[in-house]
Amino acid sequence: IFVNCIIIFSIHYFFLIICLYIVLKSLRFSLVFSFDKSSGFGPVFEEQPVDTIYPEESPEDKIIMSCRTRANPPATYRWWLDNTEIVIGNEDDYSLMGGNLVISFPDRSKHAGNYSCLASNEFGTLVSQKASVQFGYLDMFSSDEREAVYVKEGQGAVLLCDPPPHFPEDLSFRWMLNEFPEFIPLDKRRFVSQTTGNLYISTVRASDSGNYSCFVSSPSIAKSVFSKFIPLVPIAEREKYPADIKVKSPDTYTLLGQNVTLECFALGNPIPQIRWRKVDGDLPVERHNISMSGSLLHLYDIQYEDEGLYECEADNSKGKDRHKVHLYVEGAPEWVEKISSSERDIGGDYIMSCLASGKPKPHVHFLKNGRMYGKNHELRFTDLTFDDSGMYQCIAENRHGTIYANAELRVFAGAPSFEWNPVKPKLLGAKNGRVVIACKPRAAPRPSISWSKGTELLHNSSRIFIWPDGSLELLNVTKSDEGKYTCLAENDRGRANSSGSLSVTDATKITLAPSSADISVGESARMECAASHDPTLDLTFIWSLDAHVIDRDREHYESKMVNSLLISNTQLRHAGRYSCTAQTPVDNVTVSAELVVRGPPGPPGGVRVDEVLTSSVRVTWSHGTDNLSPISKYSIQYRDVQAQQDWRDASTSPVNVEGNAEMATVINLTPWTEYEFRVIATNTLGTGPPSDPSPKITTRETRPVVAPSDIGGGGETSRELTITWTPVQPQYYYGSNFGYIIAFKPHNDPEWMRVTVTDPQARKYVHKDSKIPPSTRFEVKMKAFNSQGEGPFSISAFIYSSQDVPAEAPTIIEARTLSATEAVVSWVPLQLQTVEGYQVRYWRESVENEASAQRALVSSRENHTRLDNMKPNSHYLIEVRAYNGAGYGPASHRPPKIIGTKMNYSGTTINIAWEQVEPLANESTVEGYKVLYRPEGQPSGMLYTTVKQSIDLPMKKGDYLVEVRAHSEGGDGAVAQVRIAGKNTFTLVLDVIFLLIFSWQ
Repeated sequence: IFVNCIIIFSIHYFFLIICLYIVLKSLRFSLVFSFDKSSGFGPVFEEQPVDTIYPEESPEDKIIMSCRTRANPPATYRWWLDNTEIVIGNEDDYSLMGGNLVISFPDRSKHAGNYSCLASNEFGTLVSQKASVQFGYLDMFSSDEREAVYVKEGQGAVLLCDPPPHFPEDLSFRWMLNEFPEFIPLDKRRFVSQTTGNLYISTVRASDSGNYSCFVSSPSIAKSVFSKFIPLVPIAEREKYPADIKVKSPDTYTLLGQNVTLECFALGNPIPQIRWRKVDGDLPVERHNISMSGSLLHLYDIQYEDEGLYECEADNSKGKDRHKVHLYVEGAPEWVEKISSSERDIGGDYIMSCLASGKPKPHVHFLKNGRMYGKNHELRFTDLTFDDSGMYQCIAENRHGTIYANAELRVFAGAPSFEWNPVKPKLLGAKNGRVVIACKPRAAPRPSISWSKGTELLHNSSRIFIWPDGSLELLNVTKSDEGKYTCLAENDRGRANSSGSLSVTDATKITLAPSSADISVGESARMECAASHDPTLDLTFIWSLDAHVIDRDREHYESKMVNSLLISNTQLRHAGRYSCTAQTPVDNVTVSAELVVRGPPGPPGGVRVDEVLTSSVRVTWSHGTDNLSPISKYSIQYRDVQAQQDWRDASTSPVNVEGNAEMATVINLTPWTEYEFRVIATNTLGTGPPSDPSPKITTRETRPVVAPSDIGGGGETSRELTITWTPVQPQYYYGSNFGYIIAFKPHNDPEWMRVTVTDPQARKYVHKDSKIPPSTRFEVKMKAFNSQGEGPFSISAFIYSSQDVPAEAPTIIEARTLSATEAVVSWVPLQLQTVEGYQVRYWRESVENEASAQRALVSSRENHTRLDNMKPNSHYLIEVRAYNGAGYGPASHRPPKIIGTKMNYSGTTINIAWEQVEPLANESTVEGYKVLYRPEGQPSGMLYTTVKQSIDLPMKKGDYLVEVRAHSEGGDGAVAQVRIAGKNTFTLVLDVIFLLIFSWQ
C-alpha cells in the first residue's frame, strides 16, 4: 500500500490523504480480523460419505451420501463425482438435504463413481474422504439342465457351482440335496469352498446318491439364487485311493489386523486327514483356529510377522499330498503422527508434520482449503502472516486406502493481555528455598518481559533470573524477598502488566527417615517418616514406590498413621525404592529407602526342543530371574497334546538338573506322540511359576511294541472262524499306517495262515472257508504293525471253529389233539452231543405257509411239547428240527400227502393215493412206501410195500386206519394217516343181492 501511495503522491497530493485513510483502515481491519474470529472456527467433519453398494433390484429409488460438519459460521457444501463438480439444481437426479447428497432414481451408467464432499466457511475449506457408489447384482443361474456325475464308490467327487454373473464378489455358498431347504451338513468328508462354491466329497458312498443344487447368497444385496439340480450317481466299487488335494488356496494378500481363512481339502479313500503348519515359523499362538476337520485354517488379527509360507498336508493309508500357500501381509495407511489445530503468533515460525505407516509405504501430501499445497509429509512456515491461516489437510494413501488428518491454522496478532492468565495474586515461598513466578500474557508478536519489585526494576543476578519464557526465579529466598512483584509485557501493539505478593515461610525438614530392609516373600516391612514444617501451613505425607504414588487402601498396604507405611505379606512386586515426601503448599522434601524382597525364582525363558528321537528329546532354556536367591535346581514337565493330558513331571538325564544348567534330555517318551514342554526353577525360598510352553513337537516313529490283548472268538456261522481282540490304544501306535497281523492254524497243523487288518480300531475278523472242519481247535496270535515295521506277537489263544448244524432229522412219534385249540407232539430225540435243542413249527395246511408258521423251542432234554393257539377244525402240518450254535438241522421227515380214497364199483376194495415224497438235500433217496392197514385201536395189522403212489386195500367190517410212510436207506419217514369206515349189515345184504344178480346174468 505504501509503495502505491508514493507513486500516487507524485501525481496528486489529494490522493495521499486517501492512501493514508486506506492504510489506517487496513490496520484497523487487521486488528478486527485477529480478534473477531476468536469465537468462530472452520469446518470439522462429524459425518462423511461411506462406500455404498446399491442393489439394482432395490425398491428404494434413492441413495443418500452423508456429509455433516461442525462449523461457526455454518459451512456450505459442494459435491464432486470423480473429477467433476456436481451442479445441484441443473439435474433432477441430484439434490442437497443439509450437507447430504441425495441421488434420485440411481442409474449405473450415470451415478457410479467416487464421491467427495467439500465443506466451506470463511475460515477455509475441507475435503471429505472419497466414497464409491457401486451397483450390486446377482443374476439367475442358467436354465440349462446339468449333466449327471457318475463316480465310483470310494473315489472323490467335485460338483461345480459355476455361480452366475454378480457384484460384489463376497458370495456365500451352500448346497442342497434333493429338495429345498435340505442343506448338506459339512464334515470331514464333505466340503464347500467359499472361494469357488464347488462341493467336494472326499470319498463317495452309496448314500450320496441324489440331486444336488448350488445355493448362492449375496449378503451385500440380500439376494439368493440356486442352480439346476446335478444328479450324482455312485457306481458300486470299493477301491482305495491316495489323498489328492483338490481345494488349494492360492498365494494370498491380506491386510494388517484383518482375518483370513486358508482352504485345503483332499479327495481319497480312506478319508484323508488334513494338517496345517507354518513352514518358516510357528502358527500364531491364540490367533489361529482350525475347523472343518482341518480343511480351514483361520488366522485372526493378522500381524506382519504372520507373513510367510503355510503348508497343508493330507494323508491316508494310501498316500500323502501337500500344498503350500504364501501369505503376504500388507497394511492400509495408519497415522504415526498427524496434524492438529493450532493458533500461532504472527511473525513466528511453525512446522506442520504428519507421518503414516503402511505397506507399501504411503504417499503423503497436503491440501489447503481443498487445494494441493505440499507434496511431502511436512510444511514449514517462517515469519507467519494472516495469509497462512486456513484449513489444512494431510492425506496419506497407498493401494489399500486413504486417510485424512484435518487441522485449522490460525495466525494471531494483538497487544499483551493478562485477562486469561494473570500473575498469581498471592505467592508463597519457603525460607532458603526456590520460588518461580510465571508470567504468560497473551500477545503477538511475542512481547518483551521485565520484572520489578515495588518500584525497583529487577535484573539477572546470582539469585535472580528471568527465564526466556518470562518467568521470574528467586533462589535462597529470605524474609527480605517478601513484597509485591510486577510483570510488564510489551510489543509493537501495546503493553500490559500483572502483579502478585510474595510471603516467605519456614522450610519443611525431614526429622525421621525410613530405613532400608531385606526380607523374604510373605514377610512384612514397616517404613517410618517424620518432618518439621511452618506451623501456619498444612503438612501431608505422600508415599511412593519407584516414583509411583502408593494407594494405601490397596491390598498389602496398611497406614494407621499418615507418616508410616506397613507392607504385609510382601510379594516380589513390592521390592524397590520407597520414598516419603513431606509436603506443604509451599515446599516439599523427600527421603528414600530400599526394600529388598527375596523369593522363589521367576519362570525360565526361551524353552526350545531339539534332538528329537523316538523316546527322548533335548530341552533347552534360558535362566529367569533368581529373585535374589540362587536357583538350586530345575524340573521339566510335559504333556501329550492330542490326549489333552495335565502337565506331568518328566524323567530326565541327568536325573537331577542343577541350577546352573540350561539343557537336559527328557527320556521315557512315547514314540510318534505330539508333546510340549515347560521348565520350572526352584531355590531355597520355593518353586517359581512355570515357563511358557515350548513349541509343539512330535517324537519320531518306530515299530510298535504292544500287541492286541484279550484274543478270543470261535465259531459263529457254519464254516467260519471268528477272531476277536481288544484294539491297541492310539498312544501305542508308535507310527503311521497302523494295523494288525493275525496268524492262525489248526492246533496240530505246522503252517500258519496270516491276514492283515488295516483298521486300527477293528475288534473282529471273520475267516470264511468251506474247508474249515467243524469244532476244530485253532491256535491264534496277533501283532501290530506300522510304517516302521512289525511288533512282537501276542501270547497264543485257542479257539474253536463253528459246529456243523445237526445232520439228522428227528422222527415224529405222535401228534394228537388235546382240545379244539391245543395238541401235543412227540419225537424220537437225536443221539448227537451237538444238539442244543429242538424247534417245532406248525401251520394250517392250504391256508398258511411255512413263513407264517408258529414256533416253539424245546430243550435238548425234552422229546415232546404242547402246541397252542391252534384254529378249531383245521388240518395242521408239523415239523421238528434240531439246532445248535451253527444253525438248524433238517426238518423231521414229512409224511406223504394222501390225496384220495376211492372205493371200487363192487365195494370190495378201496384205493388209497398219495403224492410223491421229495427228499431234502440231506436225506436219502426214497426207495418206496410202507402201508400199514390196521383196525382202529389195534397197534398191528397188515403191512404192504409198494413203489407206486397208490394201493388197493380190501374193504372189511369195522373201522380201520391206513398209515402211509416213505422209506429209504436212512430209514422210515413220517406217517400220513387216513380213517376208513367199514361195512355195516345193510351194506352186506346189498352186496349179497348184487352178487346173486351178477352170477345169474
